[in-house]
Amino acid sequence: MTLNILIAPSGFKESLDAEQVADCIATGIARVIPDVNICKAPLVDGGEGFSKTLVAATGGTLHHLEVTGPVGQKVQSHFGFLGGTMKKTAVLEMAAAAGLRLVPTNMRNPMITTTYGVGELIKAALDAGAERILVGCGDSGTNDGGAGMAQALGVKLLDEHGNDLGLGCSELVKLQRIDLSTKDSRLNQVEIDVACNWHNLLCGEKGVARVFGPQKGASAETVEQMAFALEHYAAVIKADLGLDVREMPGSGASGGLGTGLHALIGAKLHPRYDIVMQYLELDNLIPKADLVITAEGCIDFQTPRGKIPAEVAKRAKRYQLPVIALVGTIGEGAEINFHQGIDYFNSILTHPCQLNEAISQTGTLLTNAAEQVARLLLVGKQIRRYQDIGQRNKTNHKGRRVSESQLVTSSYKSIS
Repeated sequence: MTLNILIAPSGFKESLDAEQVADCIATGIARVIPDVNICKAPLVDGGEGFSKTLVAATGGTLHHLEVTGPVGQKVQSHFGFLGGTMKKTAVLEMAAAAGLRLVPTNMRNPMITTTYGVGELIKAALDAGAERILVGCGDSGTNDGGAGMAQALGVKLLDEHGNDLGLGCSELVKLQRIDLSTKDSRLNQVEIDVACNWHNLLCGEKGVARVFGPQKGASAETVEQMAFALEHYAAVIKADLGLDVREMPGSGASGGLGTGLHALIGAKLHPRYDIVMQYLELDNLIPKADLVITAEGCIDFQTPRGKIPAEVAKRAKRYQLPVIALVGTIGEGAEINFHQGIDYFNSILTHPCQLNEAISQTGTLLTNAAEQVARLLLVGKQIRRYQDIGQRNKTNHKGRRVSESQLVTSSYKSIS
């Protein structure tokens, strides 16, 4: 029987998008099992590739433009319109304007990076006639609570003298008043839905500054400064707008962008897969598979908190399917994922190397790792056939016992 493998990966940050990851895995498997039936279902969670994937899935259109990047320089970006919708629905991802990939490694300081370009993307969607806007949160290089995004759309964030704040998280400690009267009035006529990680919180011990700040280049001292700034930001939002966002689900998404989108421009936050799976076919493809392979840049104790491999495994286990995860790095507490439906995970790295080297070689490493998985599948197939033949042929047709060497020879002949 032909083996049916579903490849349902995430992208690898700063390296390959989900479609490229799926292609690499498929290539590696086909090197060893050329007659395998492969179905590719590249997935997004709101981060890089969100717009392009949903546009492609619905037959929509993609639009390119220049916006303000996370360090204030102009960057090439994009948004799209979905096909086949009653309302004219724009889709955009914050990573295309303020993603970590857009922050040069020597400028990674989340105290000063900004989401201003995200606001410019939203404005461009409004200019193009959007009646509904989907925003994907993920892969951010910022920690400004969405303040820059709101400022780009006319929201006034004022200090004690009534002056506009500058850009970046460091400015939030000066915030004294929020003025929504100058906000782009078109925001009141559109529905804005945000796909975000429901587990990410703005403040507290598990707040976004402490959990994700170090990944964005923050030192231990900077982390505490950011946490203080966001606490102050939340306090002003509560005082001026009557919203308690400190530990609101999704408030910490993309460095607190979830807070800015909800509190300052009226967006509705959603668990990201509630949005994404409306447009992708994963749930229809899983029942047709014998094995599911997923992938992501890192697997660790946070993977069950909304990461793609855990989501894929949860859905695959509804059909008792085995799940393999290929990952860039294996982090602290990764073994928890064995209890989340992932049956086997392995790093694609074959030797110690610097991050930039691993990123540059991700395609080759991933393809080779998939090939090794395929070879393991063949070993399992051989063992199973050996066991089956052993059960059927412990005696030959004349009643004589068949030697173990004859069984092995017979087994390998049956595979070849």
